[in-house]
Amino acid sequence: MLITRRLEFDAGHRIPDHKSQCRHLHGHRYAIEITLAGSVIDRAGDPANGMVMDFSEVKSLAKAHVVDLWDHAFLVYRGDHSVVDFLATLPDHKTVLLDCIPTAENLAQLAFTLLDPVYQDRYGNHLRLQQVRLYETPNCWADATRPPSS
Repeated sequence: MLITRRLEFDAGHRIPDHKSQCRHLHGHRYAIEITLAGSVIDRAGDPANGMVMDFSEVKSLAKAHVVDLWDHAFLVYRGDHSVVDFLATLPDHKTVLLDCIPTAENLAQLAFTLLDPVYQDRYGNHLRLQQVRLYETPNCWADATRPPSS
């Protein structure tokens, strides 16, 4: 069984090597979809009976490990020195330094890497993170998926 929970957050970024508008500082209303695979729990009296995982728990874990960290932050590649240096001059600015350029593809993969251990078999029902879909705009997204063999 597959289940998916969607959350939204706002963040700024730039793609420093881009040849068009994306090289400028800008922001997005991102949406992230967390897709989990697992067996439906069949234990009478268990609050999760009939579920793969309670959607509210999917949400709270995603918020704690990704969404709240990135929401209203500027996501910046640590090698983008001019922007990193500028952001450091802003008192109490919420800046997230990344080891990769903050493209939709890299952010989706990073979110998958951060969330994968969080959801691993929490209920003994073979629960695992299957996919993270990150929407940069309503029409553009990237999917980070579990390889078929793992």
